[in-house]
Amino acid sequence: MTVSARPAGPTHRPAPAARSGPGPWGVALRTAPALLLVALAVAGPWLAPHAVDTPVTAPYAEPGGDAALGGDQLGRDVLSRLLAGGRQLIGTSLLVALLVTGIAAVLGAVSALRPAVGRFVERAADVLMLLPAVLGILLISLSWPDGDRFAVVTAAVVLGVPYAIRLTAGAAAPIAASGYVEAATAGGEGLWHLVVREVLPNLRATLLALFGLRFVAAVYLVATAGFLQVGPQPPTADWALMIRENSAGILLNPWAVVAPSIAIGLLAMSVNLAAVALVPQAGRKAVTAL
Repeated sequence: MTVSARPAGPTHRPAPAARSGPGPWGVALRTAPALLLVALAVAGPWLAPHAVDTPVTAPYAEPGGDAALGGDQLGRDVLSRLLAGGRQLIGTSLLVALLVTGIAAVLGAVSALRPAVGRFVERAADVLMLLPAVLGILLISLSWPDGDRFAVVTAAVVLGVPYAIRLTAGAAAPIAASGYVEAATAGGEGLWHLVVREVLPNLRATLLALFGLRFVAAVYLVATAGFLQVGPQPPTADWALMIRENSAGILLNPWAVVAPSIAIGLLAMSVNLAAVALVPQAGRKAVTAL
């Protein structure tokens, strides 16, 4: 009697593990700061007490009177520009995070299911990972007509996908080798069915964690592009652009630089905290093991 040396794997999808993380109230508390900040940024232009492009004080005026955070380099109200300057940054970063996570999820699953394709994808990702972030932004954005926000989105996606593919491919590899995927393959299921029905549903925790990480990275890249004046141009109200424009007068009115810097930091931290709170407990263990 011959005994196969191949270890027996599961022939069915694993049952979802019981969640032992924070309850509904804990999740709500962790996601509330991100939701509040995003809602404030979306409604900010309507909440601004002054027009964002109209001077109301002397240049770099100190806080007081009609300008609670003082004036910027042209005497425009810093608070009004702060309220109006987050919508585009959040929208662009959200779009980049969704695109990077979606592309990496599909390519990572295909790479795990088809090793020949995976080797090609990983080699291409290795080459793109050698490109410094700032240089990549400048190369892609400055070669784009007008260097608008779509150029920034393209640059951020190109720079973010290689790292994300590495993570998703590593997480998808043990799933692709499991018994229930092998059974589906033996049953004649095609590649797209395996990706959508067998692999991606079991990567939900990894993809949620990846989305939070890529959103933070997108905020960094989009803010860097804005600081380099690639994308939004004056007199647009933009948090990163505010930091660049007012850096010369930081000693006269620090709030013109400190306020948008704090806003960018709070946005990145709160969204990452919310993404971590939404990851199932079993998924957190899997992500930690990668």
